[in-house]
Amino acid sequence: MLEKWFHGWERRLLAVTENRVVRPFEWGVEWVSPNGHGPRDTPLQQLERWSADAVADSDAFYATDPAPRYELDPDGWLTFLSALPTRYPANDTVHCRYFPARDGGARRAVLVLPQWNADPEGHVGLCRVLSRFGMSALRLSLPYHDRRMPPELRRADYIVSANLGRTLHANRQAVLDARRAIAWLASRGYERIGILGTSLGSCLSLLTMAHEPLVRVAAFNHVSTYFADVVWRGISTAHVRQSLEGHVDLETLRRVWLPISPYPFLDRIRGRQALLVYARYDLTFPVDLSRHFVHEFGRRAIPHRVAVLPCGHYSTGKAPFKFLDGYVLTRFLAKNL
Repeated sequence: MLEKWFHGWERRLLAVTENRVVRPFEWGVEWVSPNGHGPRDTPLQQLERWSADAVADSDAFYATDPAPRYELDPDGWLTFLSALPTRYPANDTVHCRYFPARDGGARRAVLVLPQWNADPEGHVGLCRVLSRFGMSALRLSLPYHDRRMPPELRRADYIVSANLGRTLHANRQAVLDARRAIAWLASRGYERIGILGTSLGSCLSLLTMAHEPLVRVAAFNHVSTYFADVVWRGISTAHVRQSLEGHVDLETLRRVWLPISPYPFLDRIRGRQALLVYARYDLTFPVDLSRHFVHEFGRRAIPHRVAVLPCGHYSTGKAPFKFLDGYVLTRFLAKNL
């Protein structure tokens, strides 16, 4: 009965969100520009080979140098150029909000990656809590979000869409942006750096941690092993699946989007501390996917802690569950960073 009530609440919370657009399916090969493959290859073959190469050499795929210039204004906004340019000028400048620790002396900092379609205030309250507990926080706006959104968009559709190549490109860009943000934190003298991500931000946080040795601790808030499975099965992305069906199946989509999935990179975070959080009544990150994620950590003997929230995905952001989630995340980071 409780599950039925939460699932109903989740669907009602989903229904109040606006501007979901069913966009046409596109292979998006031009976004990844595969090299060295025969001109007779189909778009799918090109994408699959390119993705296999990216996983095989993920150090190169996610490699970046610090930004050539960082600018921090008096209001705490940090800006720098993205390492992976796009055709949208607004998206090529990365925007972060900086919340220095209140004690002024702690050398701990957390990079915060909010969820898909987070508004400019998303996770700001959490960042302020982190700063009160002696951890500076840097909130990164994901590609195509808020100040980075092209004028034709009302939602951050281009980071998760039925354009397969653009989705790969956008999520790779997010990881490179996160690594550049971490380089800035290190340049400020932060010696202990953690990362916290929610939903899509959780996936990106794991990809970042797997390729960024400066990250010592991570809190993954809503988890899944595969990017494709969440898009295919979650209620938040039903409009994306509508465009995908008839062009690709789940197995194919999983192969194409493997470079932006946590699964192939789990072993790379071995030796560091991680918190895995999922919600018992989640319909956006189906619970069996989250449990498989937790199972993989246990099977591989990767150090971790688990917290299960007694709510759903959208209801995590509602009282009292948002306070419980914030407590779990902050407590873990304060203790382990």
